Amino acid sequence: MSKVIDARSAVRPAVPTSLFVNGHRPGRLGLTLGLSVLGGLFIAYAWNSELVDREIGFNTATALLGHDAHGTPIAGIASGVLFAFVTGLAGSFTACNIAVFGAVGPLVGQERTRRARLLQTVRPLLWIGAGLVPVSAAYGALVGLAGTHLPQFATAPTSGLSPRAAQSMTTYGLIGLAMVVLGLAAAGVVRDPLAALSRRFPNAPLVLIGVLVGGFLIGRPYPLFRDLFRHAANTHNPFYGAGAFVLQSIGNIVVMGLLFVLLSVTPGDRLRGWLAARPARASALTAAAFLVAGVFTIVYWDIRILGRLGYLWFPTAPWN
Repeated sequence: MSKVIDARSAVRPAVPTSLFVNGHRPGRLGLTLGLSVLGGLFIAYAWNSELVDREIGFNTATALLGHDAHGTPIAGIASGVLFAFVTGLAGSFTACNIAVFGAVGPLVGQERTRRARLLQTVRPLLWIGAGLVPVSAAYGALVGLAGTHLPQFATAPTSGLSPRAAQSMTTYGLIGLAMVVLGLAAAGVVRDPLAALSRRFPNAPLVLIGVLVGGFLIGRPYPLFRDLFRHAANTHNPFYGAGAFVLQSIGNIVVMGLLFVLLSVTPGDRLRGWLAARPARASALTAAAFLVAGVFTIVYWDIRILGRLGYLWFPTAPWN
């Protein structure tokens, strides 16, 4: 009888269900969830788009292009191709990109040799690209075909919710919701929605990350991206639109990718050992990264915009 009781009371071993869900709950689950939600709320409250878009994005793109990135019209397709990549590069440091790539961090750099760590880092980036490229190309081709008829092209002032704002809110709301679900799954709060798919396609979670990053273009109000959008729409060339939008998205992740590669070839046994000693730490980092990004995205792009339009109340930081 005691053996039966011991067998029943034994703790079942943790079973990973996908790349982002290793089966271990964070040691302090409530604290992890609470701090992640508060972090996302604080970033949404404090985020200054003028500083990020104009001071960082505009200045970086202007320095790389050698002329006023926003004030100089795109001369042609060749100029548009360069403009797409450079402006994507200049817009790399957004809260969404940083947090999403933070979730991939625990998956890379765990091999012992430098070459193995480098390969382990590059593979996830390639799988992310496999999800990013089709979404960006499809939307770019649509812009080239539909031209100025898409809501994102609309610039006329409105008294209420504009079509462009509605598109941004819908797009980023869905992206944020996906991130929140992934974060809760990584923390073991909800079932892993990618478990069944990952059994057949182990890299499906990384492809999904690429889809989410590519989806940023569908709602992005970034002024330099609107310049590219307008040029692609006016050319009525779906092939140019597809290529330019893919380059915009690739430029958007280049800096994060290079940081990952750099971290993979530098000594970091202490950090890797710290994560390997308790797998729950990796699940906590992954859950926190997704939850911070998801909460920020939903609050900033939906609740905060509705607050600005007077539909509900949301606090405004003094510097915004």
